[in-house]
Amino acid sequence: MKRKHKTYSKPKRPFDKTRIEEEAVIKKDYGLKNKKEIWKADARIKSIREKAKKLIGVEEEEQKALFDKLKKTGFDVNSISDVLSLDKKDYLDRRLQTILVKKKLATTPKNARQLINHKKILVDGKVVNSPSYIVPVKLESKIVLKEKPKKKENKISSDAPQEDQSEKLENKEQTKEEIKEEAAK
Repeated sequence: MKRKHKTYSKPKRPFDKTRIEEEAVIKKDYGLKNKKEIWKADARIKSIREKAKKLIGVEEEEQKALFDKLKKTGFDVNSISDVLSLDKKDYLDRRLQTILVKKKLATTPKNARQLINHKKILVDGKVVNSPSYIVPVKLESKIVLKEKPKKKENKISSDAPQEDQSEKLENKEQTKEEIKEEAAK
């Protein structure tokens, strides 16, 4: 079995006040669990930028392939400079958790995270329970809340004809009235 490696790196200066304050604001705005999620987003953007830097002197076709891939993911890029200007906030905006809030399926990012973790969200008819799922543009319109299953009525009442049910309701109302009259006496 292969060892799973970290997909992020910690900041070089752990006690940089400006970075800590900036990360705290981002963490609150996006409803993230911890700062590790910010670092992961930063690492993903960094790897995208590295790919773009390698494609600077290469043919247009290979650049176009990268741009198409990023457009499918949801990034609005048309040139290498657009790719190099991507920020971790651009990446965090593509998360399922953030998109639920934008589509008003959840009231807050924390509420969106809870819905996702409790498997209440369907993306293209499939349950997704990862708040960090990056939603492709084509699936963005297919995000829905899972419907609650309808409660089953008693077998006796569902098998009985409608007339019998209405008679039962009338009998119940009559007995309630009789009880109230006796209580009044």
